[in-house]
Amino acid sequence: MDKNTSIAFILIGVILVTWLYFNSPAPQEPQKKITDTTAVETKDSVSIIDLPKVKEETKVPEESALFGAKTLEEKIITIETDLVKIELTSRGAKVRRYFLKQYKTWYHNDVKDTNFFNQHVQLVNTQKDGGDLNIIFVTKDGKRVNTSSIDFTSNANNYYYKISGEDSLSIDYTFITAEGKAIKKNFRFFGNDYASKIDIVLEKMDEVISSYRYDIEWTGGLNFAEENSVDEANHTSASAYSGDEQVIIDATSVGEKVEKDINGRVDWVATRNKYFTMILSPDSPSSEGGAYMVGNHYKIKQDVREIYSTSLKIPFKNEKYQKDSFTLYLGPVDYAVLKSYDRNFQTVFDFGSFFGLKFIIRPISEFILLPLFKFLHSFISNFGIVIILFSIIIKIALHPLTRQSMNSMKKMQMLQPKITELKEKHKDNAQKVQQETMKLYSTYGINPMGGCLPMLLQMPILIALWSLFNVAIELRQAPFMLWMTNLSSPDIIYRLPFKIPLFDVDIISGLALMMGITMFIQQKMTVKDPSQKALVYLMPVMMTVMFMSFPSGLNLYYFMFNLLSIGQQYYINHKHDGVELVPVANPNKKKGYMARMMEAAEKQALAQKKANQKKR
Repeated sequence: MDKNTSIAFILIGVILVTWLYFNSPAPQEPQKKITDTTAVETKDSVSIIDLPKVKEETKVPEESALFGAKTLEEKIITIETDLVKIELTSRGAKVRRYFLKQYKTWYHNDVKDTNFFNQHVQLVNTQKDGGDLNIIFVTKDGKRVNTSSIDFTSNANNYYYKISGEDSLSIDYTFITAEGKAIKKNFRFFGNDYASKIDIVLEKMDEVISSYRYDIEWTGGLNFAEENSVDEANHTSASAYSGDEQVIIDATSVGEKVEKDINGRVDWVATRNKYFTMILSPDSPSSEGGAYMVGNHYKIKQDVREIYSTSLKIPFKNEKYQKDSFTLYLGPVDYAVLKSYDRNFQTVFDFGSFFGLKFIIRPISEFILLPLFKFLHSFISNFGIVIILFSIIIKIALHPLTRQSMNSMKKMQMLQPKITELKEKHKDNAQKVQQETMKLYSTYGINPMGGCLPMLLQMPILIALWSLFNVAIELRQAPFMLWMTNLSSPDIIYRLPFKIPLFDVDIISGLALMMGITMFIQQKMTVKDPSQKALVYLMPVMMTVMFMSFPSGLNLYYFMFNLLSIGQQYYINHKHDGVELVPVANPNKKKGYMARMMEAAEKQALAQKKANQKKR
């Protein structure tokens, strides 16, 4: 969760507690359009920035005489599957571009453009030769070799291949020196899978490599694929799975550089943006391996970028022949798809955290909210309708907590005249007022925090829902109705010529306005104390402005939730006769919260009385 969102939830919590307590008597500029075609690579402001490179542990001259500069013409091979279109290049034997056929670019979502390369999301950062999958090592003569500039030969006879279903395709790349030392890469692609297999073979390299390891790296992170670069940067990070846990680096502020060096078994390294990820995983992780990750946070005019590079440290056995196999996943951050690989890839899915405590939020999202969301969509195709039905189910599930909160607040309102009498009777003795008020609470079995605690218990669910709707790829570019054409982004009905101070918002969201109006109505029905009328106006206004930049799917959920709360409040206020203010049978039978509060008040009054007597 980014800092601004954390602040928003803190404000929500503070306002909520204040509101409930006093009812007791006591975004951004859009990312510039990037054109990516087969003929032209657009150069925008990103190209002037040096991307983070994988750590060089020793500064050594690059390129050994055995591994010279480019000598052959670059050969591009295109492989198309049911899910992706991939371009491989002989220069470096690496992935050049990687298109996702099922996901459109944000600027061509509603445009009937017949150019495939303009329509679909392309993940490799081509601005600075990103992606790569380069092999890096140090030679015995002290030179650093990066295979990015080496020309490999390929066994491919064609420039285009197409596979589907259960079909697979293997492409071999080989570089052999005059002395017979060889570096080989084999790519295997599958017709219905986002993952591919990579084999790296080193022959007679024991005579060349000086250290006991080589690195395979992915540089440049992933292309930013969404309109709102600030929002996408907030969900961009790099991570590694080591020691049965995910280690994450995330540069959260402009100009910040973060890095992490890991030694030991690493099951995978990954980098992700809001909806897509790259995961590189050794098929046989070694306890002598490791990983390195580095990233930077940039501000470029009105846009923001976070760019991460990752590398795996692979032990070199100093033998004549060594083969290492890897799985490369390039595709959507789809929980079910990631989990199917049985390598803990699903931990890349960000379920959010409760102010740093992920163990509170993740189980709620992973085992309750996400399965329910998937189940509803299994028979309802329109995600807007799914969200509406989802909000009804959640409201029913939370009804006991909400009802308890509303009943407690209603009892407090019913007790208000008696407390007013106490204040009038003991207007010159504040200690006595407090003592008698606590006794009154105990007599009627009322906890003054009874209206607040049930609401606070809902906060983890609120945050879990926010995280789920914010990153669920199912909502990406999913239309609902009318002006709500993309549930993963704000439903903008008007763009302001200025930014609202403090909130950095320059758009008007229709659903955010509807959410704010329903919140205002709900508070008007709930808040009866005239001294607290300011909160009736303050809270809905603040929440409305904060939610202007939130995804419309999230705002749709809260609008429906508020609408249902209005109906629930009306029922309790006008149709439900179950709330009565009657003394409890034996208020002193059990020393609960109110009994302890009353004792504390009595002790404080006694201490104050003794202090006053000493002064005399």
